[in-house]
Amino acid sequence: MKIQGTYTAIVTPFQKGSIDKKALERLIDNQIQNHIEGIVPVGTTGESPTLSYDEHIEVIRWSKEVAGERIKVFAGTGSNSTAEAIHLTKEAEKIGVDGILLVSPYYNRPSQEGLFRHFSSIASSTALPILLYNIPSRCGVDISVETVVRLVEKNSNIVGIKEAGGSVDRVSQLEQVVPEEFSILSGDDSLTLPFLSVGAVGVISVASNLFPKAVGALVRLFLSGKSAEARLLHHALYPLFRDLMIETNPVPVKTALAMEGWIESEIRLPLAPLQPQNQAKLEATLKRTKEKLSNLEYLLA
Repeated sequence: MKIQGTYTAIVTPFQKGSIDKKALERLIDNQIQNHIEGIVPVGTTGESPTLSYDEHIEVIRWSKEVAGERIKVFAGTGSNSTAEAIHLTKEAEKIGVDGILLVSPYYNRPSQEGLFRHFSSIASSTALPILLYNIPSRCGVDISVETVVRLVEKNSNIVGIKEAGGSVDRVSQLEQVVPEEFSILSGDDSLTLPFLSVGAVGVISVASNLFPKAVGALVRLFLSGKSAEARLLHHALYPLFRDLMIETNPVPVKTALAMEGWIESEIRLPLAPLQPQNQAKLEATLKRTKEKLSNLEYLLA
């Protein structure tokens, strides 16, 4: 199963402390109307660490209900507890999602053998396609290339990886040893184009919450051999890619979505609202990005 294209790491909108299901529905409908290949609810961008188990499952259920069969839904069901990840995965499978995203166990920093057993245990508990999620900056542990190979050899339903380690070289290393049908997806918007150039086939994107058509077009153009056109979109979007990480994700993207009227900017502690000076900078970047993309509308058809 080759997974490619643009998958949006969808935010979880809140209103007065509760999940704002109407706002989430609007966001998902907008993704579909702008031809995104899929969404990833309750990942890091979806604030999974501050959702209760019931809320976590409810966001997955509502996302799948809204999306239906119109786009793919890969639910975030990872945890630093293997038993908890298996529970969330089984619940997601009952809901009927198309696959799951499993982040590396965070905080407890398992060995490579621990990672292998963790992911293999989850894989054996489900028939769903699985994307691994390597993000050592948040988790404190890197899924080594050798461990990825072991996992793919043992578990036929591990079909790809969201790579957010910040290394183009790592993508090249993976490309040398994983099966052709294994999907490498960028986990950093700013590195999507470089990753595509050495073998990645898509992105799980934060920026596509705001500009799904443009991010999706960047990937499709590159994959269809139009690298120069993809590069134009990369340059237009790059300042936004950068400033969406001006503070901890998803604070900037939720702030920007609120500026555009999609959601409330509400987040949960321990995350805090965007600092005023960064809010002003993000607002200016958002305005410039819209202006640049208006001149590249011919690439977005």
